[in-house]
Amino acid sequence: MQRRHFKQSAPLDQRLTLEAERLRKEAQGTPPGVIRDKLIRQARQAETASHMHEWLTSPGLQAPL
Repeated sequence: MQRRHFKQSAPLDQRLTLEAERLRKEAQGTPPGVIRDKLIRQARQAETASHMHEWLTSPGLQAPL
């Protein structure tokens, strides 16, 4: 069995940011409750992942020689 390979059209941090924006917009149109809280939590997780990706790929973070 072979794995399928996909070429991503946008960088990871950009995709995560767009996903966070989409989730926040969806949460705005949802009445208060469990579903809205879940959407907001997912948006925060996507934003956190985006920040972590930026930090990990920053030029200031270098492997020791």
